[in-house]
Amino acid sequence: GEDTMLSQIVKLVEDAQGSKSPIQRMTDTVSSYFVPVVLIISVLTFLGWVVLTGSFVNGLVSMIAVLVIACPCAMGLATPTAIMVGTGLGAERGILIKDATSLEIAHKIDTIVFDKTGTLTNGMPVVTDIIPVGKITKDEILRLSSSLEKGSEHSLAEAITKKGEEENVKTLNVSKFKAVAGYGVEGIIGNKQIYLGNRGLMKKEKISIEQFIDRIEKLETIGKTVMLLAVDKNLVGLVAVSDTIKESAKEAVIMLKKKGIEVVMITGDNTRTANAIALALGIERVLAEVLPDQKEAEVRKIQAEGKVVAMVGDGINDAPALATADIGIAMGTGTDVAIEAADITLINKDLKSVVSAIELSRKTISTIKQNLFWAFGYNILLIPVAMGVLYPIWGILLSPVFASFAMAASSVSVVSNSLLLKRVKI
Repeated sequence: GEDTMLSQIVKLVEDAQGSKSPIQRMTDTVSSYFVPVVLIISVLTFLGWVVLTGSFVNGLVSMIAVLVIACPCAMGLATPTAIMVGTGLGAERGILIKDATSLEIAHKIDTIVFDKTGTLTNGMPVVTDIIPVGKITKDEILRLSSSLEKGSEHSLAEAITKKGEEENVKTLNVSKFKAVAGYGVEGIIGNKQIYLGNRGLMKKEKISIEQFIDRIEKLETIGKTVMLLAVDKNLVGLVAVSDTIKESAKEAVIMLKKKGIEVVMITGDNTRTANAIALALGIERVLAEVLPDQKEAEVRKIQAEGKVVAMVGDGINDAPALATADIGIAMGTGTDVAIEAADITLINKDLKSVVSAIELSRKTISTIKQNLFWAFGYNILLIPVAMGVLYPIWGILLSPVFASFAMAASSVSVVSNSLLLKRVKI
């Protein structure tokens, strides 16, 4: 049972609720100084009453009242209660937060980098065009492509093999298969060397594509990813693949922009295809033709601009970038590696949950600050009263009984304020 999805979610929420955020550590530090100071004040209060008025009883009562009313319970509850409610509310909305630090940092995000395939798009591309450019038929292009892509796990490969299955294509045996990350695949079929990949692969293998560049660019301009098939260093066909944009993607981008957050798209696709997708989504900044092992470096470059960066991705090759970003957000439909590397996991496909996670962080931090304000304010206001500063004016001396009631009331008010988070709409 401990390996089920539900158990993992429960453990993740429990770990987050039990972790300490930076603001909690600051509060603990303040409390470590606050307690000895209060002890000193209580002793001075007792001595002051005895020396100045000669009243041992009033001095003892005031000293006890100071100790009781200054109990830092409210300060201790201010942060963890809000964190518990915030992470619990997130879990209810399908937002799993790994620790309290992530929840605290999320509201500071000013730049979000989205991976394209599987994150902004559905990650289920389909083959739309098969174009022969040599002495070879469409069927043969599909046969060679399907045969090669059997050994690949990329989503584009899945689209081609699926098309082959739909067309009842009989695949061929491939030897010396090799997947070149960020470029494509290659292998030997029969006695011929076959290459299938992007322009980068063609350039790397010194295969000429110049005479077909207009056809390729025309397909890319409308948002299609074009894969080039070459046999023995000669280009023989184009395979265009298109992925659909997630329904929630455009709305999420609009919502993020309204919050003043810069949205960036990162992809291994060529610039034209990437720009076509970005234009449809309303994203101005595009990082295209980025190899899998370069995504982390691109995130670091944005961080070097002084930005607080969140990375949203779902694939194995997104994991280093997710870990490098200030906040890594993984789609729950993605790989286990990506989810493990992320700070926040969205267990649904709705990209508006990214906005919800940021809003949840803002509301939670706002609640923590309110709690701390009232906790500290309460002590600053009532410690002098407990010391007896009102006694010379109005003859009021705070009883330890009322002091204990006030102390309990402050703790209740902090917990109640934290519970109000449950009413927040995110």
